[in-house]
Amino acid sequence: MLSTTEIEFFKDELEKRKIQLEENLSVTSDEMSSMRNNELKDEGDHAAMSLENAVDNAISKQQSMELAEIEEALGRIKDKSYGTCEMCASEINIERLKVKIFARYCITCREVVEKE
Repeated sequence: MLSTTEIEFFKDELEKRKIQLEENLSVTSDEMSSMRNNELKDEGDHAAMSLENAVDNAISKQQSMELAEIEEALGRIKDKSYGTCEMCASEINIERLKVKIFARYCITCREVVEKE
């Protein structure tokens, strides 16, 4: 079972990461809006913009998914289930939480989920 100090540490880290992701998503959104307003001169400009849009969209999607995971983890802290595997209800190793702060499963159950 995680101590109160450990829970506070993970909560602070989750909140810091959440703020960082929200800022990143806002900047990316602003940049994409700005690019749409640019006057494109030729096919090369169109190709470059399309590539940048594809990359930005992929990054935004990944960051949005991570943000959702972080919000779920913060909810688990609130309801006192953070650090407990959602599948087997065993404790998630603290070293795993340090690597993947929003982990929902212990290592064993994660492997089962990934195979499905």
